[in-house]
Amino acid sequence: MTQPLRFGAVVTSVAGARRAEELGYDLVAVPPAPDGDDWTLLTWIAGHTEKIGLVATGLDTARREPTVLGRAAASLDLLSGGRLDLALTGEHVDEVAAIVRGILDAGEAGPLRHLGDHHRVPKAQRGPLPAHRVPIWLSGNDQQSLRLAGRLADAWVADLDLVDAGELATAYKIIDAAAIEADRDPQEIRRVLIIGPGLGPADLTALGADTFLVRADEIPDLSAWETLRNAAGPIIFRPASVRAKRRPGIDYDSVPASLAGTAVEPGDLDYARVRSTYMRGGAPGLVLRPRTTAEVVDALEFARRHPDLPFGLRSAGHGVSGRSTNDGGLVVSLAAMNTIEVLDESRRLIRVGPGARWMDVAQAIHPYGWALSSGDYGGVGVGGLATAGGVGWLARKHGLTIDHLHAVEMVLADGSVVRASATENTDLFWAVRGAGANFGVVTSFEFEVYEVGNVGFAQLVMAADDPADLLVKWGRAIEEAPRDVSGQLIMGPPRPGQPAFAQLMAVVDNDDPETIIEQLQPIAQIAPLYQQNVVLTPYTGVISNAAEGGYHQGVGEPTSRSGLIEHLTPEFARAAMDLLASGAVHWFQIRTVGGAVADVAPEETAYAHRSANFSVIVMGSSQRRVDEAWATLDGHFEGLYLSFETDLSPERVEDAFPPATLTRLRELKHRYDPDNLFRDNFNIKAATR
Repeated sequence: MTQPLRFGAVVTSVAGARRAEELGYDLVAVPPAPDGDDWTLLTWIAGHTEKIGLVATGLDTARREPTVLGRAAASLDLLSGGRLDLALTGEHVDEVAAIVRGILDAGEAGPLRHLGDHHRVPKAQRGPLPAHRVPIWLSGNDQQSLRLAGRLADAWVADLDLVDAGELATAYKIIDAAAIEADRDPQEIRRVLIIGPGLGPADLTALGADTFLVRADEIPDLSAWETLRNAAGPIIFRPASVRAKRRPGIDYDSVPASLAGTAVEPGDLDYARVRSTYMRGGAPGLVLRPRTTAEVVDALEFARRHPDLPFGLRSAGHGVSGRSTNDGGLVVSLAAMNTIEVLDESRRLIRVGPGARWMDVAQAIHPYGWALSSGDYGGVGVGGLATAGGVGWLARKHGLTIDHLHAVEMVLADGSVVRASATENTDLFWAVRGAGANFGVVTSFEFEVYEVGNVGFAQLVMAADDPADLLVKWGRAIEEAPRDVSGQLIMGPPRPGQPAFAQLMAVVDNDDPETIIEQLQPIAQIAPLYQQNVVLTPYTGVISNAAEGGYHQGVGEPTSRSGLIEHLTPEFARAAMDLLASGAVHWFQIRTVGGAVADVAPEETAYAHRSANFSVIVMGSSQRRVDEAWATLDGHFEGLYLSFETDLSPERVEDAFPPATLTRLRELKHRYDPDNLFRDNFNIKAATR
C-alpha cells in the first residue's frame, strides 16, 4: 500500500452521513438503489455535510445518459467544494467513463465529440469545470473488468463478501499489469474494499487495500484503526495523461514539498483556472501557488534553478501588460495570499496580502468608514497595482495607492525576507513604490487608509461630433475642477453611419448631493448629453464591479500602450483622434491624475512623473499597427504607467523613469537582483560595474 489510508462508511441516510463525519471518516458511500435514486440521496447528503467525501458505489451506466451524468457530477463537485468521487458500473463503462471525463474536462478547447461503438456524442458542451479532478471508480472481478480498471480507473472497488484474499491478490496483479501496459503507474489506482466492522489492523494490512468502506448497522468509531490511518503520509500522483503534457526544461519532480500539493501542471484539471489572465491567454509550464512567505521563499528557490525559462509573478491575474503569464515557463501565483486585516484602528493601518482583490479590500474596510484609491476595477490584485502606482477613482483628492503605503514585507531574489518602510531598508521602500516586481516579491502590504463617506458616481454618454474639441474641453474642465473630482474618458473608433460619442465617468469625494452636482456641472456642459446617471453611493458601490466567482479565461495577445501627459492640448487631441480613426486600436482611455498626486516630490518614490494630469492608454490586437499609430503621439508624453505598457524594449524603461530615477534603480537592481531573477516584468537591468 502506497497511498494514504482512508476510511469510509456505507450509509443510507443523511443522519448516517452526518454521524460518519462526526466520527472523522474520510468519505461516505451510498450503495446502489433499486430505483436508481442513490444520486438523489448523495446530493442531499452533500447539502447536509461539510467536508466528508462523497461517492455512490454503483452508478448504473444503463440508467444514466453519460453527458448528463458528467454535467451533474461537475455541478455536485462544485457545490460540495470538491468532495465527489464517481463509481460506475454496467455495460460499456469504458465509453461512459471517456464521455464523463470529457465533459468534466471543461478546460479543453471546443466541444466534446465521442463516436464510439455504443455511445455517440457528435457535439456536447463541456463543463462546468468541477472543483477538483473527480476520480472514477470501476468494479467487477472478471478479467475484462480488472484490465479496464488498470487502463483507465482512478480506483477499483470490490466487496469483501464476494472475494477472498487470494482472489484479491490475483486481481491486483491483473490491474497492475494492465496499468503498466497503458503507461500508467499502478500506484495511481486506489484499491477500495467494502468490509464489515470486525476486522483489526492486521487484517486490513494483509488485504493490501488503501480505502475501506465499512458496512454496519451502527457506524463504528475509528479507534481500532487509528494506528494505520495516514501511515503512508500525503502522496501526490499525477496520471500518465497529465505527465504527458509536461513542458520541456522544468524539473517537475523537484518541486518543493511545501508547494507540490498546490502546484498546477498543464495536464491538471486546475490548469484551466490558472493558465490565462483576465486580458490574455497563456500556457505556462508550471504554476506554483504559495500560501505563506516561507512558501514564496521555496518558490523563488525553484525559479532560480530554472534561469532560462520565462518567469512571471501574478497577484490576482488581471494582467493587462501580459507579464503574469507566459508560454512554457514558470508562474508564481500569489492569489492564495489574500488576507485583509486591521492592524491599528486608531491609525487606520491595515495589512493586505498581494493576492487580495481591491473590491475585497474596499468591502473589508467599508464598515470603518475607510477607503483607499486603487484603480478603477475591483478585480485587480493588490500586488501588481500597489508596486506600480495605483491611478484610481480618488487620485486627485488622495493621491496614488503607493502614496499611502506604510511598509512591505518582501522576499528578495536570494530568498531573504526583509521589511521595508520609511525607516527600514528605505532604498527598497523607495523602489517598490513605482518600479513593480523588479526587486522582490511583496508578501504583505501595510497601508494607512483614509476616511471616505458616500461619494458621487457619474456615468455620462456625451456627443463627440468634434472629438478633438471635446477632449480639450474635458481636459480643461478636469484641471479646473476641485480635487474632489477624479475620473476618466473612453472613446472608440468612429463607426460608419453612427454618431460619435464619448463615455465619461467621474467620482466626486463628497457626500452632499448639491455639491456633487455643482462640481460635475462644468464637465457635463462641455457637449450635449445622450445619457446621464449620477448616484450617491459608498466607495464600494463604485469599485465592486468584478465577478465574485469563476476564473480568468483571457485569449489572444492584446497590445496596450501608455503615456503620461500634463495637458490635453489641441495638438495632442488632433493626433489622438487621428490614431482612433486609423482603426489600429479598440479604444482610447484617459484617466485623471494630478491634484494630490503632484503634491509628492518626484524623488520621493520610483513613480517620478508627478506633474502629469492625465494617464493615456490605448489597446489593440496588432502590435505592429498599434505601435505605428502610437508613434504619432510620442512627442506629447513625459513618462508612462508601466501596468498598461506591453512594449518591453529598453526604450520604454527609459520613458518610464527620469534619468536620475533610472540610475538609482539600476544601482539597486545590481545590489538586490544582480542575476536578474525578476526579469519577465517591466525589467530594469542592473548597472554594470
